[in-house]
Amino acid sequence: MSDDYQIEIPQSFLALYTDTRRNRLKTPWQEVAQRYELCEDLANLLTTTARDMEFGLGLAEGDVLTRCHQGLLGEAAVVTPTEAQWVVSRLAELLDWVMPLWVTENR
Repeated sequence: MSDDYQIEIPQSFLALYTDTRRNRLKTPWQEVAQRYELCEDLANLLTTTARDMEFGLGLAEGDVLTRCHQGLLGEAAVVTPTEAQWVVSRLAELLDWVMPLWVTENR
């Protein structure tokens, strides 16, 4: 990945990898950028699944987000627990759903 990386990574994601005392990244920039792209893609891919769960199963938005979070933490998890929480937060944002309390309390 070159220094001309064009995608702007939101502060909410950078915070997952920032040493707050030193105010710098704990992980190389290239890895953070790759992790961000993965998490952003997951959130976007989950929008269809979340809507299907909401209407197909008749679940409340908060229950859908909880189930998506649980799925992201499963045995074959490709994201860390903090990334999973960020993905669910981003998913709620993309769907214009109210953020569940468990997401905001654990930030």
